[in-house]
Order: sequence, then C-alpha cells, then structure tokens
Amino acid sequence: MDDLLNRVHTSDIMSFLPLIEDNSIDVIITDPPYFLDRMDDCWDDDKVASKKYLQTVQSLPAGMKFDKTKGKEFYNWYLKVSEGLFRVLKPCGFFFSFSSPRLYHRMACAVDDAGFEIRDMFMWLYTQNQPKAMSVNHYIDKLKINQAEKNKIKYNFHGWKTPQIKSCFEPIVMAQKPSNDTYLQNMLKYEVGLMNINVKQGDNMHPSNVVTMEEICATIDKAFLVGKPHKKEKGAYNHHKTVKPLAICEYLISLTAFSEKAIIFDPFVGSGTTLVAAKKLDKSFIGVEINKKYITIANQRIKETECIN
Repeated sequence: MDDLLNRVHTSDIMSFLPLIEDNSIDVIITDPPYFLDRMDDCWDDDKVASKKYLQTVQSLPAGMKFDKTKGKEFYNWYLKVSEGLFRVLKPCGFFFSFSSPRLYHRMACAVDDAGFEIRDMFMWLYTQNQPKAMSVNHYIDKLKINQAEKNKIKYNFHGWKTPQIKSCFEPIVMAQKPSNDTYLQNMLKYEVGLMNINVKQGDNMHPSNVVTMEEICATIDKAFLVGKPHKKEKGAYNHHKTVKPLAICEYLISLTAFSEKAIIFDPFVGSGTTLVAAKKLDKSFIGVEINKKYITIANQRIKETECIN
C-alpha cells in the first residue's frame, strides 16, 4: 500500500481499485467526468472538446446537449465505481462527489445503491457563470413558411429560450460508509467518522453545507465564505476546464480527516486540486487519472505545493 501513496497513477479507475486494500482510505473527494457529450469510462478530453464528436446540435459545446439516456448511462457506470470505492473506504469513511445539478439525482442514487449512507448535500454557491439557454430563431428560419410569418413567430417568442437557466451552484454528494460500531468506537478503531466543528467558515461561523468562494454580500459572506481562490492557485499552465477551488477541498478534508496518517483518495484527479489540498494539510494521498495531460498538470501543481502544518 505504501508504494501507492503520494503519487498520481496513470490508470482507469476500475483497473486500479483492486490494488487498494480493503478499509484503508479515510476520505474520498472527487469530481468525476459527467454531463459530457461523450460519456463513458474511457473519457477522452480531446474527443470531448472536438466538434467532430458532437452528436446533435453542432453549435453547442460538448456537454450541453440534453439526452435522458446519458443520465442512465452515468448512473450505471458510477454505481460500479461507487461499489469499488465502498470497499476501499474505512468504516465511517467519507465520500464527497461533485456533480452538476441536472445529474445530481443520478449520482446520489448510484452512491446510495452502492451501500453508502447519503448524509447530506453540500452546495457550492457562486454568482459568475454563463447562461446556457438557446434562442429558437435558427429553427424558425428553417420553417417552410414565408418571411412575414417567421418574423411574427420570432416577435412572439422574443426572450423565450430553451429551458436552461444560468446555473449558480454545484451540488456535492456527502456520503459515508456505514459501521457496525458506534461513532466513538469507530473513531477509536479507524480514526474516522466524526466531523470537526472546530473548522470555521465565514466570520468564525459553525461549518455548514453551503460554501462560497467569492464575496457576494455581507450576510452570505458572514455565514458561508471559506476563502477566495489565490490568483496563482490554478497555475498558468493549467488548461483543465473545471478546476475546483483549493479552499473547498481543504475545507472538506479539514472537516473529516482526523488522523495524521489519514489517506485522501481522488479516483478522478483532473488537474489535482484534491491532492494539492491534501499535501497542504500534510495528509497522504492517492490519485488516479487516465488523461496523461492532466497528470502532468497535477504533478506540477503538487510539486509546487508546500505543507502549511
């Protein structure tokens, strides 16, 4: 097990999981591939980003099409992943999984059906995002009617777009592996299971399931702010599309990882934010990523990180 620690491993997660011992991981924090035009366990960023592989509306970037079957495919895949993660987590170990609002129910059900207890949902709240709704004018232009009728329809539908409002929060599944012991007995045996309420957010407030990374207004900031991202945090070389804020991962680790020897696991490393947070907090980590470009970015970020403890 020691030879797996503090490294990013190039592998598909299902191939890697058998290498990890049962009941050995304290906390899992991950942001799996989801809401993508091409969604399977061989996710390829280059193909997702290429217009060549878009399957429906060519003007939309990958991941913005609506296809109900994708949610079912995601559930089936993430159920298998979650079953594997269930085995390696210690009893009462924590599992945090970022999601998109539209697929959260599929993710939560997969995690639940794998045997975890869904303890809560964290909400990462923000104000800056791009609207995704589309006008239907280009469809109206294709109607086989005269231009006057087209103009009338456009006038009537002005301001009415596809049902996609601007998304301003990201849900995070908070799950826990069950234990046959009490929380106290589990803590004494495995050193995981309780939450550290000494961790504060906002203006020295009790930790909550809502976090913000930007100053919004005095009331929200006082209750939910966990820290603004540093300008150099991401790294100029980091081209990952969905880099998670370091402070959120630090917050989740600080809340749940009690032991000095705690192992933090990220099965979908991406650009490495979870692992960077673990190193900053002087925790051991294991990372798995299938995309070699992201592994290079993650390793560079980890190399540049210094422990703060």
